[in-house]
Order: sequence, then C-alpha cells, then structure tokens
Amino acid sequence: MISSMTGFARREIVGPWGTLTCEIRGVNHRFLEAGFRLPEELRAQESSLRQALAKSVKRGKVDCSVHWRPLADAAAELDIDDAALARVVARLKQIARELPDGGAISAADVLRWPGVVRSGVIDVDTVVAALTGLFRETLTEFVATRRAEGARLQLLLTERCDGLVALVAQVRSRLPEIEARVRSRLAERVADLEAKVEPERLEQEVVLLLQRLDVAEELDRLTGHLAEIRNVIGSAAAAGAGRRLDFLMQELNREANTLASKSQDLETTRMTVDMKVLIEQTREQVQNVE
Repeated sequence: MISSMTGFARREIVGPWGTLTCEIRGVNHRFLEAGFRLPEELRAQESSLRQALAKSVKRGKVDCSVHWRPLADAAAELDIDDAALARVVARLKQIARELPDGGAISAADVLRWPGVVRSGVIDVDTVVAALTGLFRETLTEFVATRRAEGARLQLLLTERCDGLVALVAQVRSRLPEIEARVRSRLAERVADLEAKVEPERLEQEVVLLLQRLDVAEELDRLTGHLAEIRNVIGSAAAAGAGRRLDFLMQELNREANTLASKSQDLETTRMTVDMKVLIEQTREQVQNVE
C-alpha cells in the first residue's frame, strides 16, 4: 500500500522530571529532509532520532519538535546549602551591628540569596530514555497517519486510472470509423479532380495516410503505463513508489500529447483533452505519494 508524505502526530509524557512533548509533521518534498528542534539538554540525541526517522520515512519534508518542561521550582524539594546559608547569616549579623537602622531582613530574603537554595539536579539519562520511547511512539503514529492518507490517495488514483482506461478504450473503438472516413475523403477528393487513379496507387496513398495518423502504438503504451500504475499502487511493497509514479505520469502525458497531435477526428480530440485533464489530476495526487 502506498503512503502519503503528509502526516501529523503528537504525543506527551509526564514524569518526575517534568513533561516531554513530541510533534512530527510532514509535507511533500522530492527527498527526505528532516529538521529537529530539541531542548539544549537533549541536543545530543538528534543523531539517533534522525536515524530512527530515516528507517521509517523515505521521502518528505519532516519537522520534529521536542519540548521539555521541567517541574516548577516550587514543586521541587527545597535543597538548602547550609554552608552558604551560614555565611549569609553571619554577614547579615555583621551588617546589623554596623547599621542598626539598616532595616529588617526576612527569611525569604535570605533564601533568595544566590547559592543559598540549590537547584534540583535532574538525571538527564532518565529524560533521554523517556524521549527515546516517546519519539518511537510518535513516529509510529506519524507513519500510521501517512498510510491512512495513502489509502485515500490509492482510491483516488484508482478512480482516475479507471477513467483513463475507459477513454483509451473509446478512442480505440473509433479507429475503424476513422480509417473508413479517411478512405472516403481521399476517394471524394480524387473524384473531385476527375482524375483517373489506379486502385493500387489509391490504396498506397490510403496506407501512407493511415500510417501517419495511426495511434494504435500510443494507445498500447497508454494501456501499459496505466497497468503499471495500478500494479505500483496495489503492491504490498509500495514504499518509495512516488518516484516511479512521477516517471509514469511523464510518460502518460507524452503519449497523450502525441495522440492529440495525430488526431484528425473531433471526437478523438475531445477525448484526448479529457485524458490530459485526468492525467494532470492524477499527477497532482502523485505529488503526495512517498
């Protein structure tokens, strides 16, 4: 089954070290272009995360964002540096003796003094382990959304292929009528000239004219390309099918242009225009395929 390059996933996990949030979003791109935004404390994990992404995603512009919100200081255990506290208190007592009118200093003022309260130490390795699991879950969800979008694309591509197959069959069914019309027109022109032409010579001219107008080969190639498109989008190993489908779109467009240039029939010309419209619609959908 084919996958789309468009997808989004978001996961969040809460632990004693705070809250980790991971978001992955993807859009169309010719190749795999991955961008990561990580907290400075987790920047060293970018390489491993990038490798994990490349194993599951082959094409697309993918943005991965990780946000880490540590626990608020108020929720952390109050860790006081006793030595620093003693130095500050001693200095405050000295100041109080020298400046009796210096004003009262509260305990809160003392605790706010730099170095008195130590910041909580967080085990970064624990956060890294949590990030690894969180990214894996987010990536799994991201791939699932791309596959779900790919299933929708597969239905649209199949519908357009069915429409193109029907148009090819209609053009093919008109070939005998077009040939008869060419013969009739040539015979009428010879009759208008009131010239005597050998039947063999007339038949040669008809054959040459029909060869220039023959579109059977183009119709056969169109049929073959459409069969290959169906094979690609229906294959169980359709990963990376987008590039092959891009090439097939170019081939379809080339054959449709040749068919239009050879057409000497108004109805066939109209059908080729319809073909080109369907091919363009198909090409737009293929741009989303991984």
